[in-house]
Amino acid sequence: MLRLERKWWAEIRSLVIHKNPSFYGITFMSSLDFGWGVLMVFAVLGSSGSYVTGGFIDFEERTSPNEVRKEIEECYKLIHKLGRGVVYLGSSRMGPGHPHYSQTRELGREIASLLDCTTWTGAGPGLMDAAIKGALQAGKPVGGFKIGSEAGEWTTSKFHPYLPSDTYLTCRFFSARKHGLIDTAVRSSNSDKTAVVTIPGGVGTLDEMFEILALIQLERIGSELSVPFIVMNYDSFYAKLLDFLDDCEDWGTVSKGEVSSLWKICDPNSDALAYLAEFYEASMK
Repeated sequence: MLRLERKWWAEIRSLVIHKNPSFYGITFMSSLDFGWGVLMVFAVLGSSGSYVTGGFIDFEERTSPNEVRKEIEECYKLIHKLGRGVVYLGSSRMGPGHPHYSQTRELGREIASLLDCTTWTGAGPGLMDAAIKGALQAGKPVGGFKIGSEAGEWTTSKFHPYLPSDTYLTCRFFSARKHGLIDTAVRSSNSDKTAVVTIPGGVGTLDEMFEILALIQLERIGSELSVPFIVMNYDSFYAKLLDFLDDCEDWGTVSKGEVSSLWKICDPNSDALAYLAEFYEASMK
């Protein structure tokens, strides 16, 4: 059995007492099983809060699936208002001092000018911010779907530091946010110029990246009108990931050439611009 160290039990005891003072007289033993300890903590905490080092973070609990549905509808309304376009998936941690920030800002400016479309992001800091600023430099519209618990900066506010409030939506639910981000790139007519652009990022970026990749693979996106999917492999950032996908081919978990046919790996920015120009020149014929 896994055991909790005594210091962790002391913290758990403090946590439980903080939540329910009637538990003050309980003695926690380090010999208790880990599973029972966690179960007890969750039983006391219930669903009204989440504990992190330093205190509680309160959050509103979903009381009905309709709340998620309504938030998805709000996402669709914003997309209808601002128009579909290019969605950027990338790190919230790589700030203005990082070389990928300046590359992303340049890319955001050049693609916005090339396709004359709305730039969409998670409305967070880091490389998302770089793409936004690039599009604004080009004088093109931007939109976003913010989440309250983004890694990096701006985590304690529901508001973006400089975007007008009618250009982004702060989502309570990750599922609604994903619906919004994905739908921004879905082409409804041949005149729509959209794209998915993955820039360097972490777990959240990979989550969104592979969900969209699977939807394209299964023809849930782009079955009638293809959507260009670009991966910016700055400084070989995704090289090991691409090697892993090659290994998947060797193991037979994906077919030969299957993944490479679904996206375009680019570095530098000029590769992405040339690919998009060629893609939409061909699609207009």
